[in-house]
Formats: sequence, structure tokens, C-alpha cells
Amino acid sequence: MMVQVLDVDPARYRSHPLHGSDRIWKETNCAADLWIEALHSLGFDPVAALGFTLSADFDGDQWRMFTFPAEDLRVLFGIEMDELNVWRPLVEHLVDQLALRRLVVVDVDAWYLPDTAGLTYRCAHQKTSVMVQMVDLGARRLGYFHNRGYYVLEGEDFSALLEPPADPDGAVLPPYALSVRLDGLRPADDSTDARALALGLGHLARRPQTNPVARLRKRIDEDLPWLRQHDLDTFHRYAFGTVRQCGANAELAADFASWLDARPGRGRAEAAPLFTGVAAGMKSIEFSLARAARGRSCDLEGLFAEHEVAWDEAMDRLALA
Repeated sequence: MMVQVLDVDPARYRSHPLHGSDRIWKETNCAADLWIEALHSLGFDPVAALGFTLSADFDGDQWRMFTFPAEDLRVLFGIEMDELNVWRPLVEHLVDQLALRRLVVVDVDAWYLPDTAGLTYRCAHQKTSVMVQMVDLGARRLGYFHNRGYYVLEGEDFSALLEPPADPDGAVLPPYALSVRLDGLRPADDSTDARALALGLGHLARRPQTNPVARLRKRIDEDLPWLRQHDLDTFHRYAFGTVRQCGANAELAADFASWLDARPGRGRAEAAPLFTGVAAGMKSIEFSLARAARGRSCDLEGLFAEHEVAWDEAMDRLALA
């Protein structure tokens, strides 16, 4: 028995250009990346929905884990989602949801995701989110969006994720899952652009009142003595939540700024290259930070200076457009 929502095949799948080989940050985070590919597969342009990048912030200890807000998805595309009450075995819920033409976002252990080979697959336990769109019970196969594309897992990985041993004591918590309803989908038209513009301007109006890149630099400077006492794995996890998220956010903000500039009456292309500069700068800073974490000297203020200015200038130019 196989149920699926979309007619996609991993062998023929082509990722959206936001995940192209020419990107500075080829992946952003699991929550945003799966939606880029899901929207792409549903026939929508995810770039129009990137207005949320303009209200991103540094939360004091990490860059905010950005993704497509549920309300934005509803307003733009008619997509609705709510938490799924997982009270039965997960696989039973997946079959029912997919049969109802609903996608399911679920938290899983990346240990069992073959698309993460060389990173976490069969070598590291790490929580991540996937969007399930196909289950084949007979062949024990699962089709899912994750990171840069669409993939299928099977065999032992299917068993580990969907056929765990019986837990009579209830000691294992069920995974967090979201039901994504598509019955209200509306086709993209001229009104989609108007709604995307309004949402983007709303996010711009809610942008941080103080420079988040400057606050990020200050916290990293404070954390350097601590970071030098920890191993390389700790550094990578720290970098992911700080400079990598900042850089990936900035690159998506550049895409949205370019999208805005292509709309009639906007006409301020200068913001996009400023955001792109921040994205590239965070990549360089990550390498410098890795050396600093090994005890070498690092002038963080000098490394960050131009990017702090660029962030403010990009936002100001968008606000004036």
C-alpha cells in the first residue's frame, strides 16, 4: 500500500535555485529548507515568501532559527497547518494524513536519514525536521523533503523511524508533528505579489531596533574564552547557531530584496548586494572564528565592522523604497 501527495521522484528531482550550487550558503536550516523545496514542488515561488528574513534577529545567545511563518503561508498560498496529535504509531497517522492529501512535518533523528551521509547518517544523533509526502508500507519506503531536496529512505531506516519496538511503559515521547492542509491552495496570480509585498513590508516594520549583527559580534567576543576550552564538534554546533544562521538569513534577505526590486514601483536594488556581502562575510568570519577557537588571535570587531554597517544600510534602503 502506497500513499503520496505529490508526484515527485528523487531520481528526477531538481532542487529550487535557492539550493543551487552557486549559493554562498547551500543550506540554511531544516525548518526553512524543507519549505523551500515543498513550495517549489507545489508550483509556488518560495522567494516571494521570504519577507520573514527582514524581521530576523539575534536573540542574545543565538541567531533566531528562521523559517516561513504559518500565517504567511496561509495568506500567500492558502496553506494551513496545525500540530498533529500523535496518539497512535506515527506510521498510522502518516498514512491517514497523506490519504487526506496532507503533508506532515515531523521531528526525526538524522541518524536515519540517508541524505545526510557524511554528516550525521549512521554516525551522529541529531534532531531535525522532515516533510513527509509519501509512505509505501509494502516496500517500507518513506519519501520526504529535507535540506536541499527530496529523498526516499527504506529498510532499516524506515523501521527505526516508523516501527520502533513496543514501549509498554510509555517512556518514549511521541515526535512533534504538524499537519499541513492543502485543500485551500490558491494558484499564484497578481494578487500573490501584492500579498507578498504587504507581508514583506510588515516584517520590515518589525525589524530589530538595534543592529543584530553588532549584538552577535559582541556575544561571540564574550564567548571566545569558553569556546577555546571545547572541542571541534562544539565549535561547529556553536557556529551553526550564530554566524551560519546570520549568513544564511542575509543571503535569503538578498533574494527577497531582489524580488522586491523587480516589482513595479520598488526600484532600490542596492539592498540586495549589501545583504549578499553580509552573507559572504559570515562565511569568512566562520573560518576566522575556527582559528580563534584553536587559540589564535582574532580581531572580531575588525572582521564584523563593515557587515554591521551593511546590515543597517540595507534595511534603511528597503525602508525608504
